[in-house]
Amino acid sequence: MALKSIRSERKRLADEVYDQLMDAILSGEIGTNDRLVQEKLAAEMEISRTPVREALLRLEQDGVLETSPRGGFVLYRITQNEIRELYQARAAVESQAARILASQNDGFKNRELRATIEREENITSPSVRAYFDANRRIHRRFVELIENRYLLEMFDNIWNRGIAFQLFSAIEKVDLSKSLGDHVALVEAIETGDKGVALEAFIDHIQDGFDLQMEAVASD
Repeated sequence: MALKSIRSERKRLADEVYDQLMDAILSGEIGTNDRLVQEKLAAEMEISRTPVREALLRLEQDGVLETSPRGGFVLYRITQNEIRELYQARAAVESQAARILASQNDGFKNRELRATIEREENITSPSVRAYFDANRRIHRRFVELIENRYLLEMFDNIWNRGIAFQLFSAIEKVDLSKSLGDHVALVEAIETGDKGVALEAFIDHIQDGFDLQMEAVASD
């Protein structure tokens, strides 16, 4: 594992450490057999231990890392039941957003959704992080457009957890390009103006993601 020296003061050092460790996890540079020790990381990055400790504790809180019996931290191993719970929570929030959008069937919002999908799915440098960010921004736009801050907070709570990154990273073992799915079909369901059709389209889409995830876990 080769981590870069950090000298920039434009961001909080703890944030930079967090981002660098997350990127290393997503790229596979940090794997399940690696143990992260704050003293070693601080020496490698040539910074004090405090921002490293803050980043490691944040990654633990986000569900990416867990403490190791040998000291330090290791990657958290998510259970199949936890994966199921995460996707059930997504379905509850996002299918409700779909019902609201279908009841509105607003031409401006529908065009905005199509434009977002076209922009985000045009990935020039495919990577786990690029696919994850594009997928999250597409799904977040559906929820943003209903203008309900509580549902948006719930969405962010689900998607911003580091555990979601880890899950998405595992999909690479199957076929990462499948992870984006057919988002245009979701807009078409909303454009019918039928709340039931829109709800079912979202549930089916999220179920497909769940099935893909379970396939990835099985191949681990």
